[in-house]
Amino acid sequence: MKKLLILIGLTGFAFTGCEEMQQIASQIPNGTGEGIGGVSSYQISQGLKQALEIGVQDGVKTLGNKDGFFKNSMTRILLPEELQTVDKTLRSIGLGSLADEGLKLLNRAAEDAVTEAAPIFKNAIMGMTFNDAKGILLGNNNAATTYLQDKTSNQLFAAFQPKVKNSLGKVGADDIWAQIITQYNNFTGKTVTTDLNAYVTQQAINGVFKMVAQKEEGIRSNIGLRTTPLLKEVFGLQDKK
Repeated sequence: MKKLLILIGLTGFAFTGCEEMQQIASQIPNGTGEGIGGVSSYQISQGLKQALEIGVQDGVKTLGNKDGFFKNSMTRILLPEELQTVDKTLRSIGLGSLADEGLKLLNRAAEDAVTEAAPIFKNAIMGMTFNDAKGILLGNNNAATTYLQDKTSNQLFAAFQPKVKNSLGKVGADDIWAQIITQYNNFTGKTVTTDLNAYVTQQAINGVFKMVAQKEEGIRSNIGLRTTPLLKEVFGLQDKK
C-alpha cells in the first residue's frame, strides 16, 4: 500500500508545475532523514513548528484582548524615557487621571495592532528547515523565540507601524497625548516631542516575543504543557540532552 501511494504521488508530479512539486515534496515525511535518538528529522521539524504555532497563537490571542497589554505586568507598555518627566509633572499638578488615560491608550493601540503578527509568524514557522529545528531543539530555553526574532522582526515592524498609527488615532491616543504634551510644555516652558508611533510599535513587538518566549520555556520545562503526542516525543529528546 505504501509503495502504491508513492507511485501515485510520483505519477502526479508529471502533471504538476515546478513550484507545486516543491510544495508537495516538502510535505512528504522524511522518515529516512538523519534525526536524533530514533526520532526523524521530519518529526523534529514538525514538533518544533507545532510548539511555535501554539506559542504564537496563544500569545497573539492573549495580547489582542482588551487589557492584554495594559493588565499584563510582563508586556504592559510604559512611557518612553523622554516622557517620564512629563508623567511626574502632570501628577504633581493634579493631572494624574490624564496621564493614566494617555498610558492606557498607548496599550490599547498595541492590542489593536498585534493581530498583524499571526501571518508573519506563520510564514517564518513554515520556512523552518530540519537543521533549524535540530539546532532549536537542543538550544537554550528561548532558542525558538530567538529564531523567530531573527526571521520576523523587520517584517513585524513594517506591518505593525501603520496599524499602530491608525490605532493611536482610532482609540483617541493622538488627541490625549497632544493635550498632555501641550499642558506640560505650557506649564514648564519646555518643548517635548516623541515618536509615539515608533515607540509603541517596538514595544508591541517586544511584548509578543515575551509571550512566545514564556510559552516556549513552559513547553520545554513542563511536561504537562506538551499537549500533543508529537510534542511529548520531540521535547522528550531535549530532556535527555
